Amino acid sequence: MAPATVLCIGMAGSGKTTFMQRLNSHLHAQKTPPYVLNLDPAVLKVPFQPNIDIRDSIKYKKVMEEYNLGPNGAIVTSLNLFATKIDQVINLVEKRSENLKHCIVDTPGQIECFIWSASGAIITEAFASTFPTVIAYIVDTPRNTSPTTFMSNMLYACSILYKTKLPMIIVFNKTDVKDAEFAKEWMTDFEIFQQAMQSSDELNEETGNGSGYMASLVNSMSLMLEEFYSTLDVVGVSSFTGAGFDDFLKAVDNKVDEYNEFYKAERDRIIKAKEEHAKKQKQKELSSLMKDLGIKDKKAAGVEVLSDLESEDEGEGLVEPDENEFKAERSYTFPEDRYAEIDENTEDDLQARYQSAFEQTAKTADSKTAEDIAKYIRQS
Repeated sequence: MAPATVLCIGMAGSGKTTFMQRLNSHLHAQKTPPYVLNLDPAVLKVPFQPNIDIRDSIKYKKVMEEYNLGPNGAIVTSLNLFATKIDQVINLVEKRSENLKHCIVDTPGQIECFIWSASGAIITEAFASTFPTVIAYIVDTPRNTSPTTFMSNMLYACSILYKTKLPMIIVFNKTDVKDAEFAKEWMTDFEIFQQAMQSSDELNEETGNGSGYMASLVNSMSLMLEEFYSTLDVVGVSSFTGAGFDDFLKAVDNKVDEYNEFYKAERDRIIKAKEEHAKKQKQKELSSLMKDLGIKDKKAAGVEVLSDLESEDEGEGLVEPDENEFKAERSYTFPEDRYAEIDENTEDDLQARYQSAFEQTAKTADSKTAEDIAKYIRQS
């Protein structure tokens, strides 16, 4: 069975790396060690031992110096370089897949460098097309007590869901500092969120009564995201204490089933549609080329290449072969020996036959011709 791949994504400071460390320790404690990947080229130290580390093959500082890039540009370029070898990474995971239940992946803190870059899409697609893949969106719970900040984070999560088209788990991290029940209530009960929004100091300071443009916008977005919330699994965890990780693993199992039932079928449908589109495009280009050349197709859809085409007018196109062409039979001087090989045993016999044929020819030829033939044979 293919291992479930968990891509840990979240804002800078949300605790992704610490979450990875605790998840790794939790799985080791359950005697099911995961396969661990680090895709953050700019991190100095990681509190876990990765099986594959992007820093082993790509030096972040050298990328900055060589290409004259800033921090974010160097991260994107490093991911681009790493993405060229993603097939080798997938092969390494596949070789260990029989003994694995989970493959966990840490991504860069600059979330846009991974999600909205071509290399991030390539890496995500490579895993999603090979293994059941789940997005774990890590949220910094204490920083999301404000309705506007919370709504901004949920919009980001929504955009990631529709960008990756993969099952998603919202992970409220740092519950040892702030319990995540308020966020779960905001996601399930619109009235409670509206009350929190009306009493928000941030909105009241801006509008005076919490009913201005910002409040109206946040209110509208919360209504829009109701359907988005219904597709998510939500868990609260503490990477510091280890609380909630059993619930997270149960959510991963649920999302793997959802992936196999819905997302995999959808991905197969998309791939098939692309193949059909490419086939139709190829046929359209061929038809356009035939039209440009003034060639009519007599073999309908069976024509694949131009050499299979025939001109409608007999006076144009390819030259018709002669009726007698390729019908003449070969004649052999010694038909009984035409397949025999010449070796040291048959060489004397063959020379005697040549001599006999020469003598027969010499009798019917005049003396000058016979002398010329004899002279030619002696010279040769």
